[in-house]
Amino acid sequence: MRDVKVLGPGCKRCVTTAEMVQAAADRIGVQVNIEKVTDYAAIASYGIASTPGIVIDGKVVHAGGLPKDDDIAKWLAA
Repeated sequence: MRDVKVLGPGCKRCVTTAEMVQAAADRIGVQVNIEKVTDYAAIASYGIASTPGIVIDGKVVHAGGLPKDDDIAKWLAA
């Protein structure tokens, strides 16, 4: 199971990003535990200046704007 954190204040893009991660995980058959992190201090601790951000198993893989579906699948499969 992959531990995924979606970092952001809870805006529409952040919600959409979490949905995209779940859809990609379902598509490639990877189990994920998605946590939405909305606390600004916690977000800043990852060194992310723009949201949404994605952290997979403790590693920042994306920051700012909506990610591409293909990229999400690659990150989850790695």
